[in-house]
Amino acid sequence: MEVIVRDNNVDQASRVLKKRMQREGIYREMKLRRHFEKPSERRAREKSEATRRHRKLMRKRFDREGY
Repeated sequence: MEVIVRDNNVDQASRVLKKRMQREGIYREMKLRRHFEKPSERRAREKSEATRRHRKLMRKRFDREGY
């Protein structure tokens, strides 16, 4: 990943880099890889995440369409 520093403004470049890394999911990936996760724990986590995403989608759809 590459960020261009303009006018020696390193603070702005670091904010842009952090935002891009957040969007790409790099921070989340680093957090997950800190410790070994058993395959059964991984499946359970992914299933719960999928359930959470589905509920959020249904909640948004209900608010938008009303049924």
